[in-house]
Amino acid sequence: MDYARPTELEEALGLLCSRRWTILAGGTDFYPALGAGPLKSDVLDINGLSALEGIHETATHIVIGARTSWSAVIDAPLPPAFDMLKLAAREVGSVQIQNAGTVAGNLCNASPAADGVPPLLALDADVELRSAEGVRYLPLADFILGNRKTARAPNELLTAIRVPRASARGSSGFVKLGARRYLVISIAMAAARVVIDGGRIAEAAVSVGSCSAVAQRLSGLEAQLKGARVADIRSAVASCDLSELSPIDDVRGTAAYRLEAAREITARALERTFERALGVAPERGAMA
Repeated sequence: MDYARPTELEEALGLLCSRRWTILAGGTDFYPALGAGPLKSDVLDINGLSALEGIHETATHIVIGARTSWSAVIDAPLPPAFDMLKLAAREVGSVQIQNAGTVAGNLCNASPAADGVPPLLALDADVELRSAEGVRYLPLADFILGNRKTARAPNELLTAIRVPRASARGSSGFVKLGARRYLVISIAMAAARVVIDGGRIAEAAVSVGSCSAVAQRLSGLEAQLKGARVADIRSAVASCDLSELSPIDDVRGTAAYRLEAAREITARALERTFERALGVAPERGAMA
């Protein structure tokens, strides 16, 4: 087994051309996945790539560097549209995990229960993938392909997550349902972003995680919510078939329970977000 810890991005991309590597970022999922077994692949440790840390803005996007920790997201002065991402960040394990775990690592791990995915979907995020040959951008919805599967090629490194400025509008919220209050894998979770005009929803973005192999945007519900007032949210969610979701039975809950839970936490996320947008409710925690 070989181990490399480059300090320059070009060096890392060159190494990725030479052979297949397992990429190590925060390591919060990497080491537990090993169990008691030995490493079976070469490791490319990107923790020396300081260029991939931090959050900055361009003329068109708000850009989160791949090595940005969840604690850094929580502390960043971001618009209210990112409140759902900050609430989700507080649910990523313990504070120690939030200090070490990275946003890109959460996406590349591609767990159906990854807390960061639903908020980033509702922000229309894309990912920046770099190789020695160039750069390409993929919508997050096209990057995560299934449980532990992504569209990253072996010679590519996910270097940033980008949110269009046009999607960084409105207020947002995140609600997670788990078996206990802290340090729990979710049964279901919902992220919502709304833009309010004249007391009605002008724009809605809603996504649900842990209820499909990949977190899903609820496009049907989003269409129904246009023009809705806060009093209309429950009926809109109840009447929507949520056909985008395909929950399964597992040790944390049945498929039927997950679907009903998704309805309830989606309604709560929307109501809380709407009320905060109108300035009539304080921010509450992410757990249902």
